[in-house]
Amino acid sequence: MIPEDNRFESDPADALPEDPGLPTGWSADSPDGDDPATVARLTELLRGHERAGRGWAGSGEDEVLVEVSERGLAMRENLVVRDPDGRIQAWGSVHDRAEGRMLFVHIVDREIDERLADRCSDVLFEWAEAQAKAVGAARGLAEQQIDTGAFAEDERQHRWLEGAGFTRVRTWWQMSRSVEAAEADLVPDPARWERKGVVFRLVERQGGPDSGGMPDVDDLRAVHEVLEGAFTDHFNSAEETFHEFIHRLREDPGHRWDHWWLAEIVDGDRVEPAGALVGTVSESDTGPDGSYVSYLGVLESARGRGVATGLLRTIIADAASRGRDRVGLEVDADSPTGADGLYTSMGWGTKYVTESWHRDVPVD
Repeated sequence: MIPEDNRFESDPADALPEDPGLPTGWSADSPDGDDPATVARLTELLRGHERAGRGWAGSGEDEVLVEVSERGLAMRENLVVRDPDGRIQAWGSVHDRAEGRMLFVHIVDREIDERLADRCSDVLFEWAEAQAKAVGAARGLAEQQIDTGAFAEDERQHRWLEGAGFTRVRTWWQMSRSVEAAEADLVPDPARWERKGVVFRLVERQGGPDSGGMPDVDDLRAVHEVLEGAFTDHFNSAEETFHEFIHRLREDPGHRWDHWWLAEIVDGDRVEPAGALVGTVSESDTGPDGSYVSYLGVLESARGRGVATGLLRTIIADAASRGRDRVGLEVDADSPTGADGLYTSMGWGTKYVTESWHRDVPVD
């Protein structure tokens, strides 16, 4: 389910001025996602960025390949800045996330001279602005949003973002909850259980639940429709087509079809989707894996029936049954829904804090 053609400028020369202002001998070009040395260096940059911003690194080559692999490039473009020795010192990635919303990754090596780092940063921002105009024009928009993130403690990134015209618009709590083995019994069966007229179940699979077959398309569409409906009034919600949604979520290194749940209200013969949870695997090199709540949504018509609580109990029980030791999630610290209260009451605590920064670019 790969979406339409890439809407970005694929040639950096078309997205940057002839002289982008780099020092003598420095250059900017597209990285080769098939080159193991390139992927290793981008991973090194990403992990250094994480350590500086939150104190520890969690990403690996799989996260880099999401951005630079052939499959990832269906909706992305990348730029790297190289020093005179050809070593990559900065990396930018843009992602055509949904109509009107372009995600931007901005990473500069933490060890290079401050003035050189500033120049690399400027080139990444200039390139991202050109890409925003390209994707906005291809979508027929008058204005294209650039959406990028920063760790709450990353003062260097904040300075660059402010200087490039970005505004801090949201704060996010990255929360985690420990899981005990006994919590495998938190629900009767994470694959399917029922409480007060609400059925919680995994999306159905072609050939049966243990077949390893592809999921039922109608179930996937139900998950997409529930999440689109649940997030309509949420911060920075942007409508995403079914194919964009499925393609993007399958790119996640932790994607597993047996981590997708639907909650349905059953009234006699009438069955109505009411909530959905998309989970992923958080793999660890040093201990047990964890589970992660990528999406949790409940339709307004079904709120107050314990749907969100039931879905959360389901993923906790599933994680425990798999021998995992934690479940993570992200919550909007500024949301008026009070979702953080539910998470806190169920044992989640904030591990670190991130921010969203936006800039709206007029499309020529």
